[in-house]
Amino acid sequence: MRSLIVLAFIGFGAQLVDGSLGMAYGVTSTTLLLAAGIAPAAASATVHLAEVGTTLASGAAHWKLGNVDWRVVRRVGIPGAAGAFLGATVLSNLSTEVAAPLMAIVLLALGVYVLLRFTLWGVRHAPDRKPLGKRFLAPLGLVAGFVDATGGGGWGPVGTPALLALGRMEPRKVIGSIDTSEFLVALAASLGFLIGIGTAGIDAGWVLALLAGGLVAAPIAAWLVRVIPPRLLGSAVGGLIVLTNTRTLIRAELIPVTGVAQTAVYAGIVALWVAAIAWSWKAHRAASRVAVLAQDKPEAVPAD
Repeated sequence: MRSLIVLAFIGFGAQLVDGSLGMAYGVTSTTLLLAAGIAPAAASATVHLAEVGTTLASGAAHWKLGNVDWRVVRRVGIPGAAGAFLGATVLSNLSTEVAAPLMAIVLLALGVYVLLRFTLWGVRHAPDRKPLGKRFLAPLGLVAGFVDATGGGGWGPVGTPALLALGRMEPRKVIGSIDTSEFLVALAASLGFLIGIGTAGIDAGWVLALLAGGLVAAPIAAWLVRVIPPRLLGSAVGGLIVLTNTRTLIRAELIPVTGVAQTAVYAGIVALWVAAIAWSWKAHRAASRVAVLAQDKPEAVPAD
């Protein structure tokens, strides 16, 4: 019972972050399930089955608040579903000995990306008038879907920054559209895992616990996306993912450190994590002061 409650809180926290950032539900949840000793394919399948419900609820909440561009959802979501099914099939046919470190490496890379992306660059708002067409969205969806299924997460970390970087959509619509299209990705990945591994290693109670927490958080996150500092959340979540997956790789002896050296690695990651959060908070405060100044005295803020 205690483990189910913990999983519900994990689902709540992961969905709160995902619905606010447009990323990190799968990466966060899968990282914690792997740390609990679940086989990689079963962990990714568990998370994606829960995501079928959480992404549906999140998409509905974002739609009601006007955060969804349905053309983008269609153009990125359908190729994403194809990539996710392919990725689930690939992961289902890998042995646990090969899949566990491989997934940890993918998750670590995604964690480093999320950490650096939000700590150093924040959210880009620069205008860009280039059309957002199928030639860009279809390959993006295909790659993001494949990474999402094989890594247990990655749809948001790949898709959200790519759309934000274009500057063609409001950040809230980027996040809402990516969250909504993820329903197709989660559905396709779940189907791929069920065909590939059946229900082996998948605990229905764990799926329901993650789902319950995510359903509670979905409408809250859709509202918070308007007010929460995404830069701060991105740094916090990225650091957690990096720390947890580094631990997995050290235990698998793919990072050859022991004793004092191992402690030093963990301490270094924690120090960088704390510094990243502090830097993001400072950058957010500075950006807020500039925004206030621009509203009060537009002529005092230099033009870009």
